[in-house]
Amino acid sequence: MAEPQLHVVTGAFGYSGRYLTKRLLDAGHRVRTLTGSPHRENPFGGQVEARPYTWNEPEKLADALRGAAVLYNTYWVRFNMPAATFGDALRNTRTLFAAARQAGVRRVVHVSITNPSEDSPLEYFSGKARCEKMLKESGLSYAIVRPAVLFGGEGILMNNIAWALRKFPVFNIFGDGQYRLRPIHVDDLAALMVSEGAAAQDHTLDAVGPETFTYRGLVEAIGKAIGKPRPIISVPAAIGWRAAWLVGKMMGDVLLTHDEVTGLMADLLYTDSPATAPTRLTDWLRENAATLGRRYFGEIVRRQDRQKAYEKL
Repeated sequence: MAEPQLHVVTGAFGYSGRYLTKRLLDAGHRVRTLTGSPHRENPFGGQVEARPYTWNEPEKLADALRGAAVLYNTYWVRFNMPAATFGDALRNTRTLFAAARQAGVRRVVHVSITNPSEDSPLEYFSGKARCEKMLKESGLSYAIVRPAVLFGGEGILMNNIAWALRKFPVFNIFGDGQYRLRPIHVDDLAALMVSEGAAAQDHTLDAVGPETFTYRGLVEAIGKAIGKPRPIISVPAAIGWRAAWLVGKMMGDVLLTHDEVTGLMADLLYTDSPATAPTRLTDWLRENAATLGRRYFGEIVRRQDRQKAYEKL
């Protein structure tokens, strides 16, 4: 009987990485994770070996990748923090791809974002574009998947919109709220990545669900699902972002960043590509209405507590 293939996942104990790892294990693969939280609660027990990122010791990183058929890279940063900036993430990603090539990894499946551009003034989107370019120039076989907004399980955005709708009598949106997004369920993204890992052709594709929402329509759909249809008030982006900053401060977190608001309003989370995932957000909202938004999910708390598992709905 053939030995199961080794697949390496960055961040297997995190959000999207957890769903990806479960699918890989269910498919009979061996899984190793590279992680910044090697002591975080391991939901897979002895099935997944954890090794820490060793960005300053690329030989150790290559050793951790040696023997792997596929590297699935979910590593990135959401915003600049003292512990990790976008510049750090770019350098680390370059090191990771170089280590993968040195280790003889057959294929890399890399998570990007819809509408990346090296010319973007937004560091998140320009950084993602530069990572794509690094991978394409690395000589490695690759698939680049570009999700817009994730939902499901431990996802932050949909939950915290619902939390705000439950907590406050009105909901502020930036501008007219007519900018669009294409949400994809986190497990659908995982399934897409596993499929791309088994392929051989270099491939770049948008990872988007079957529904398109305006931001206003998204808030309305969430409010209706949880029984909290609040008045929606359009405010200038600067005021809306300031309000989001204050709520984040109140919760000891970062609710939204300036880049996230600007990218959302610029339609960067929308693409007219065919759907590559089946799960409808409206169905998921209906199924999870009782628990969605009952408590706030904090990004900063997740980064500070490197041992506790991510909260689920």
